[in-house]
Amino acid sequence: MTGFPRYAIYFAAGSDSALSRFGAELLGYDAYTGNELAFPADALRVAPDWRDVSADPRKYGFHATLKAPMALVSGRTEAELMAACAAFAGRPRPLPVIRPVVDSISGFIAVIPAEPVEALQQLAADCARDFDSFRATLSADDRARRKPEKLSERQRDYLDRWGYPYVMEEFRFHMTLTGRLDAERRGPILEMLRTRFAALGIEKLAIDRIALFRQDDASARFHIIDEWPLAQ
Repeated sequence: MTGFPRYAIYFAAGSDSALSRFGAELLGYDAYTGNELAFPADALRVAPDWRDVSADPRKYGFHATLKAPMALVSGRTEAELMAACAAFAGRPRPLPVIRPVVDSISGFIAVIPAEPVEALQQLAADCARDFDSFRATLSADDRARRKPEKLSERQRDYLDRWGYPYVMEEFRFHMTLTGRLDAERRGPILEMLRTRFAALGIEKLAIDRIALFRQDDASARFHIIDEWPLAQ
């Protein structure tokens, strides 16, 4: 991947929230503090290789993508991006509220909405559009890493237009907890994660903020540099 640092605009649930602690413990990494965390005992019981199971999402921290990772186009700065985040968050909008569940999506396990929420789709579409002027164009190598030959025609169009294939109608809110798992492994892990999540008692989740994540180089994990509450 070329072009560093990279930035992403994500939803993160707040440093003191039960949901953030849930995700950070399972990933073994807290994107708010940059600290590594011990894995929960029940995760290690069901999957002794939990470090490998959770390796892919650990790099990004516990989040839901609103604007996918991007290098900044020449002439734009981090300070300008932060100012744009503040301005975006300050514009009143309907606050999306979801009923969160733990389920499988495209072979991995994540916290997802139980039902579609139009305000959430709109928030993601607004993020894709409003921050695109900061995004450097994908290099040929970066585009190839997205495996465009495996994408639908619309997804390839979105990859070329927005730098990410899963935007607009293709957007699916998810807060990832594992890498892709085959069906045989997925069942016991899904059951464990659902049990842990049920203990939190979260019946509704407001998507009430945006957070700016930064990755300093190819070997670094993403970490949160600031967040902004969404105005209503």
